[in-house]
Amino acid sequence: MKRIAVLTSGGDGPGLNPCIRAVTRMALHLGAEVLGVRRGYEGLIAGDAVELDRRSVGGIMGRGGTFLGATRCPEFYENKGRKEALRALNRLGAEGLVVIGGNGSLTGALEMHRMGFPVVGVPATIDNDVTGTDIAIGVDTVLNTILDAVDRIKDTAASHARAFLIETMGRNSGYLALVSGLAGGAELVLIPEVETSLEAVAATVESAYVRGKSHCIIIVAEGWKPGTRALVDYLAERREELGFAVRLTVLGYIQRGGKPSAFDRRLATHLGAAAAEALTNGERGVMVGWIGNRLALTPLEEAVAFQKEIDLELCELAAIMER
Repeated sequence: MKRIAVLTSGGDGPGLNPCIRAVTRMALHLGAEVLGVRRGYEGLIAGDAVELDRRSVGGIMGRGGTFLGATRCPEFYENKGRKEALRALNRLGAEGLVVIGGNGSLTGALEMHRMGFPVVGVPATIDNDVTGTDIAIGVDTVLNTILDAVDRIKDTAASHARAFLIETMGRNSGYLALVSGLAGGAELVLIPEVETSLEAVAATVESAYVRGKSHCIIIVAEGWKPGTRALVDYLAERREELGFAVRLTVLGYIQRGGKPSAFDRRLATHLGAAAAEALTNGERGVMVGWIGNRLALTPLEEAVAFQKEIDLELCELAAIMER
């Protein structure tokens, strides 16, 4: 394989730049030229690509986000858009493609594979909901960002004797909320995968007050139902019963930014290099993941077939720690 393309797609996150760097440098080491596709699938359809060399990916290990850019591209969901992308790849002389992204991006990679184009995927999503890898690129950094916020909020919560609801990202996955709640010593974690009533949350806040705690920290995944806003309103109506006044902090997009952690830089380097090597060695339609502290290949069909489930043992441990 003489020329491959690489793109980042979907939501951004820490670790994408180290992954692009690893794909590029491994491919160059193996004798292949590299094209960096700007703006994900949208840029691919437009044929917007730049040649990457060792120097062009130098100095990006510590930068958050992706210097190639990332967008969500509705046109790529249609067969016409995918044909235009395939046409652009052929026009650019690319013989293979590395796609770095989450479920939607990897589903796009699978469609390209089904059209006969050589594709290898790399899981990069802060939601950590991709099957075929224990952890995706970006997750570790985001968890540390959340924990830093939790620790800071806990200081002010204790100073003013308040309860705080801290909303994390994660779409329909509660992984970030669960792990950050466990590591941050939260009194309660609310995730989409476990049903928790508004009454149970109120009881937790009241119990923390009665037991003499100086604060109450509740981590809420954005996908939890009936939702953070409904919970805020419910608790506000019961202020006198609860003891604690309740405040809300939505962490939002601050979770996506920042320098990737040492773990994410290492993970991105391993996965990116392995993806380039797999592609040049003839692998097709697979995702390179990290399972049991080792590299693992999973067919894209399996990787995007369903959302990875939360570890129930982790839920049980968190529940024990909350009591």
